[in-house]
This record gives sequence, C-alpha cells and structure tokens, in this order.
Amino acid sequence: MSIAESRPPTSSFASLNPFAATVADDPVSRGLHESARKMIGIALFSGVINLLMLSGSLYMLQVYDRVIPSRNIATLLGLSLMVLFAYLIQGYFDALRARMLCRVATLFDVGLQDSIHTALVTLPLRGAKPMLMQQPLRDLDQVRAFMSGMGPTAFLDMPWIPIFLIALFLFHPAIGTTALLGTAAIVLMTLLTERLSRGAARAAMDSSAQRQVLADTTQRNAEVIRALGMADRFGALWARVNERYLRENIRAADVSANLGSGAKVLRYVLQSGMLGIGAYLVVSDKASGGVMIASSIMTGRALAPVEVALGSWKQLVAARQGIARLRDICKTTAKPAAPPVMLPRPHRDLSVQELAVAAPGTERPILQNVSFTLKAGMGLALLGASASGKTSLSKALVGIWPAQHGMVRLDGAAIDQWRNEDLGRHIGYLPQDVALFDGTVAENICRFDGDASSESILRAAQIAGVHDTILRLPEGYSTRIGQGGMSLSAGQRQRVGLARAVFGDPFLVVLDEPNANLDAEGENALGRAIRILRHNKSIVIVISHRPNALAALDMALVLYEGRAIAFGSSQEVFARVRRSASAATAAPHAAVPGRKAPRRAAPAEPA
Repeated sequence: MSIAESRPPTSSFASLNPFAATVADDPVSRGLHESARKMIGIALFSGVINLLMLSGSLYMLQVYDRVIPSRNIATLLGLSLMVLFAYLIQGYFDALRARMLCRVATLFDVGLQDSIHTALVTLPLRGAKPMLMQQPLRDLDQVRAFMSGMGPTAFLDMPWIPIFLIALFLFHPAIGTTALLGTAAIVLMTLLTERLSRGAARAAMDSSAQRQVLADTTQRNAEVIRALGMADRFGALWARVNERYLRENIRAADVSANLGSGAKVLRYVLQSGMLGIGAYLVVSDKASGGVMIASSIMTGRALAPVEVALGSWKQLVAARQGIARLRDICKTTAKPAAPPVMLPRPHRDLSVQELAVAAPGTERPILQNVSFTLKAGMGLALLGASASGKTSLSKALVGIWPAQHGMVRLDGAAIDQWRNEDLGRHIGYLPQDVALFDGTVAENICRFDGDASSESILRAAQIAGVHDTILRLPEGYSTRIGQGGMSLSAGQRQRVGLARAVFGDPFLVVLDEPNANLDAEGENALGRAIRILRHNKSIVIVISHRPNALAALDMALVLYEGRAIAFGSSQEVFARVRRSASAATAAPHAAVPGRKAPRRAAPAEPA
C-alpha cells in the first residue's frame, strides 16, 4: 500500500493525537509519517516500561500475602532485590525513551527547515500580514517541544491501559469493573477538555502572535519612536495588546484548570474507592490484603497516561494548531518544480510585454500595459513622478513581484522558467533600502557564496569604485558590518550594495535610487560602473532623480500613473519631457484678457 493510501483510524480519541494526520504529499505530513515510523521502536520500549511498572504492585501483593504471614526475611530480601533490579531497568528504558523522543523531534525539525525557510522568504512577497510572517518558525518550535516532551509518552502508554485493567479483573471482577468505569469517566472528561479548550487556546495563540509582532515593530523602529516622542503612545498600544493576551491566557488557563482539577478529583475518588472496595472484599474473605493494596497502586498506574495527557493538554492543542498552520503554509509557499532543462546565461535582450503588476495581497494594478525591449549593452533611465510605478516595475523585472498580466522575458524565456537560484546569478539588484546583512564586507559583496573567489569579489568592488573605501575600514574586506550594515555610513552601505549588485557579471542590473546617499566621488564611481557594465554587454536600468547617474544611459522610459508615456533614446525622451514641461509652464500665462489661450500640451505618447 502506498503512503498516500495509508489512513489512520478516525476514532474520536485518535483525533486528539497530532501524529494521526492523514499522510499527504506535503512536507509536514511526510515528516509526521516518518516520525510515526520511528515511534514504533519507541513504542516497544514503552511496552517494556509498562510491564516493568507492574513490579511495584506485584511486590506489594507478595509482601502482604507471603512475607508478612510467613515472617520470612529471606523472602523479603529476595523480593526487594528483584523489584530494585526491575526499577533500575525501568529507569534506564524510561531515560532511553525520552532521549529517543528528543531525537525524533529534532529530525522532524531538520526535515522541515527547507520548507520553513522558503515560507519565511516567500510570505513577505505574498502580502502576508506581519503577524503571520514569523508564525511558521514559532509553530515548528511548538511542535518540536511537544514531540520531545512528555506528551507523546501518554499516547504511547495508553494502549497498555487494558493490560492493567485485565490484571485488576483477575484480582476480582468488582475491582476490575470499578476501574473500567472510572477510566471511562476520565477519558470522557479528557475529550470534554479538548472540546472546551480548543477555542480558548486558539484565541490565546492569536493574541500572542499579535503581541510578538508589536514587540518586533517597536524594536525595529526604536530610534524613530524615541526621536518623535511616540514612546507613551506605543506604550498605551502595547498595554492594550498585552492586556488582551493576558486575558485570553487566563481564559484558556481557567478552562484547563477547572477540567484538570475535576479529573484529578475523579482520580482520587477512584483510588480511594478501590481501597474501600478492596477492604470490603478483605472483610468478606473474598480477597487478601495484598490484593487491596496492589489494586490501588495498579489503578493509579493505569490512569497515569491520562493524567499526563491532561497535564500537557495546552501543549497538545498548540501543537495540533501549529501542525495545521504549517501544513497550509508549506503547501502555499512550496517551491515550484525544478525546470527539466537548465537555461544558459542570457546574453541578447530583455523584453517586457504588456506588463501589469499589483502589490502582493492586492488586486488593483500599479502598472498596466508596459512594454519595451532592451538589447545587450543598453542602459535605461526609468523616470516618473513619485507613485508612478517605477519601483514596482523594478521589482517585477527582477522577479520579486509576479506579473498580474503580461510577461518579462530574458532572451525570449520568461523569468519564471529559471529557478530562483539560477536567475539570481544573472541579475543584479540594488533596492532603495540597501538591505545588507550581518557578516563581513566580502560576504555581503559575494552574496554569501562560500565558493566565491577573491578575484570575483575584488572585481565587483573595483567596478563599483568601493575598493579603496573598503581598504580604509578597520579590517578591510573582513570588517563585520553588523545587522543592516549599521557600522557603515549610508553612502558606504549604498556603494557596498552596488558592488553586490554587479558581483558575478550579471546580465540584467536594476538600480533603484543608487545615488541617494552618495557624494560627488560616489556619483562619479556610479557613472563609471554603469559604463563598465554596458561595455560588458549587461543591460542596466537606473531609477534616479539626479542627472549625473542618467548621463551614462542611452535609453529612457517615462511612467505616469502606472503607464508608459514615453520610450526611446534618452536625448529624444528628455527633449520631449522638456517641451511638455515648458508647455505646462506657459499655459497659465495664456489666460490674459484679449489673448487667446494656447492649447495645453498633452502628455507625450510612447515613442
């Protein structure tokens, strides 16, 4: 039978077990299936442990029925040595079982790391809410903590409850019947706990995620909050969010405490009742004193798995919810299938065909019907007022935002025909927020490629004109720049980001405001880098409001409210833009009395 065809039983109690999920073709279900297979070996240890746990009851039975009536010290010593040996073996297997559970949980975590990292990278690009972006990692931690804790031992021990009940029936049918009814009552209370605590636990998890998002936001923007005097207002917001979190946790804890206490009281009543029934049987000469004591101990052992399950119920509910979320997120953010053929490095042209782009999570297009073609070695100035769609177009060109309509092609192949890792080698990208990472300057330039050669790193730094600047840093290329490049100035970060963009001689280089923080020397280095890239037959696209960076480009594209209104050689487009601006400036002066107002110049059409 295939994995996809295997189905666990759908009993009401099995539904409480997080390992009883349907095995499907997704990484979470595969991981749970592999963990369940490993649990078979652990279940064997659990069987040995449960059999050894009978030793205490049997010891008490023999002491009361054999040693005390016979007053034989040798028998007592022999029984004591035997039960001591059984306890040592039981402790060894118990520790071994706990260590195996920890390793099974770790292997489950390792098996999902690739999918979790893909989700963490993909969710922000899908317009996910901030509270959902870190949720996969928190869910995985929660599931791993449950799998390596005491929770699974309860489910491994529960199949052995009938063994203890059979032994109690062997003592006397009345004892066995009482134990069976008490166990059924506690199991029903466990099911009731699951039903009533489900909603409270889910609300507590949601409020916890919201509180974590607010904490992360406050930490990232601490400087702005302090400088703009918003600390008290954010403090009030934090108090409201934290109050909701605490309120939901209290509600979930109340449900668990009330039902848990009820189950505990029921267990106490059952154990005491077993003593009472045993005493009655002893008085009636239907059982021995050893049976009375042994049955009470064995009843407590039979109910121990249920007690463990109730004690770890909060973790169980959280793990179940985490598994459901992980399964949905991993399916949604799964990597596309690898293309059957690896495409060669593009070297001819970039073609944009009727491109429409919307921000992730929205339907309203920011760009519509944008089309143009660039040949190898061309440089494009991307112009337009704020909110005209320049940055959105740049993100679509490098594959960050998917096309809502239309296509971006390199050498005739749509960019989604490349794997992300392969496409990234052919693209250089410098966003407005440079986004450097905690590491050395060399690691940031080579995009953390451990196989990058020193020559390729030096070449990228020299093309970006930042080599001499790096040498003046305390440790040169080995200088650690801190999270976000905090140890560098804004201009240094931008120039290191430019070196990262040109690393590996990419075919398409997109630079979004690359000179926003550069001085005159930096702007000259930027212009030189653009010329070198074009000489090397790379296509360079630059978004900038400064003319110095645009002088090295031979083509221009003007966007207006998400549409291309002019495309052609930079000289021609700049001349048309100047004519349109002059006509718009002259229009107000035409409203002089007795003078015919000239017709206002229409926006330039695409060339």
